[in-house]
Amino acid sequence: MSQYLLSIDQGTTSSRAMLFDLKGNIHAVRQQEFPQHFPDSGWVEHDPDDIWSSVKQTCDAVMAEECADDDEVIAVGITNQRETTIVWDRVSGKPVYNAIVWQDRRTASYCKSLKSASHEPWVHGKTGLLIDPYFSATKIRWILENVPGTRECAERGELAFGTVDSFLLWHLTGGREHRTDATNASRTLLFNIHTQQWDSELLELFGIPESLLPEVMDSADDFGIISEGGALNGVPVLGIAGDQQAALFGQTCFHVGMAKSTYGTGCFLMLNTGDKALRSEHRLLTTVAYRLKGKPTYAMEGSIFIAGATIQWLRDGLRLIQNACDTEPLAEGTPIDHGVYLVPAFTGLGAPYWDPDARGAIFGLTRDTGIKEIVTAGLQSVCYQTKDLQKAMEKDGSRPINLRVDGGMVANNWVLQFLADILGARVDRPSIVETTALGVAYLAGLQAGVYGSLDELASLWRCDRSFEPVMTKEKRDQLYDGWIQAVHKL
Repeated sequence: MSQYLLSIDQGTTSSRAMLFDLKGNIHAVRQQEFPQHFPDSGWVEHDPDDIWSSVKQTCDAVMAEECADDDEVIAVGITNQRETTIVWDRVSGKPVYNAIVWQDRRTASYCKSLKSASHEPWVHGKTGLLIDPYFSATKIRWILENVPGTRECAERGELAFGTVDSFLLWHLTGGREHRTDATNASRTLLFNIHTQQWDSELLELFGIPESLLPEVMDSADDFGIISEGGALNGVPVLGIAGDQQAALFGQTCFHVGMAKSTYGTGCFLMLNTGDKALRSEHRLLTTVAYRLKGKPTYAMEGSIFIAGATIQWLRDGLRLIQNACDTEPLAEGTPIDHGVYLVPAFTGLGAPYWDPDARGAIFGLTRDTGIKEIVTAGLQSVCYQTKDLQKAMEKDGSRPINLRVDGGMVANNWVLQFLADILGARVDRPSIVETTALGVAYLAGLQAGVYGSLDELASLWRCDRSFEPVMTKEKRDQLYDGWIQAVHKL
């Protein structure tokens, strides 16, 4: 009998179900994209029913097509797009409004008013976060203030809030479990990362009833038994983590100073700081990396809103390419200093700028500019934004000099070489790049007793290829200076 761990990887543009064997190798993957909704400038929404349907269908497909009768799924892990906010009816399970996605900027003016009232230092001290539309609290408040009747229902305890993990767990368990883990809770602006509890003062500031909130568990924990998952019925959910923390765990960055950078829709650089919640003085975030047996491990994080989504825009918006894989040969045939800078601030700028009003722009266009220069500038923009984060971490005294990378973009060798060059740091690509899904498989397996320790998990990590910097410091500084000038022109 073969034994597996199943990961539900619910992302910003698609949902996936992945089967891993107990050595961390991928046995099967099923993926389904779902629609994105943009009802206004800077607004991004998902239909929660699309999310649940896509998860159900991918799980059903994997189980029907890849699991024989004598195979066994030991446990399920859930990893999710973080901060995305759903409020639903506790009886019917129906959402009261679309999911407001992490990229959404509709609460920017409210966030400005909180900053003007000098709340940010106090909020930052409790949560490790900045006041920004990115996080869940202002999205919850928007729903309560703008969807008729929701505040009254919330006050009566009739509604539930959750990030996507909680929404999926609630549906998978037939509405019996309303829970989340500490990593997802730490991205809401409502969770005190030092006391590891929902904070009543923060709830009061944002005007959010505590009855809305899920129970906060460890990242490896007994979350509940699946009853609405078809062939998965009876299987326990034993691991939950936000996507970036799951990637850190999947990259086995368990020691202080280890760092990973994930290149999906956005880009997220995360540095393990151990049992110390270090406070950034350069507008980075302090967050819970994972929590095991009640003990939190912290991380410093830089968040970039648009990374792989830039390539998606070049493909679907401008139609300059047919497939993402077309970008690599185009970049290889383009001079590295072609003079074009694409700043993909489609939904504002994340760390270290935190400018929700910024919008995208292309600088340096000439009559000689063509498709290959614009595409290459799109790829380079992801690397320049990572350099922004590296610089900020360096100012905080914790510069990562070696990165483990993952996500869809890391299949592009040109990108990883340019990334190593512009960072002046070694970049390591693992043999298994699906580290987000792998991370929650590991968490679920840890809780199930499949793995005995973090050291055992660390021994499973394998490097596919390392990229060493070859660019001169002079050229690196020249290219990066051009990027900084472009950002300042927005």
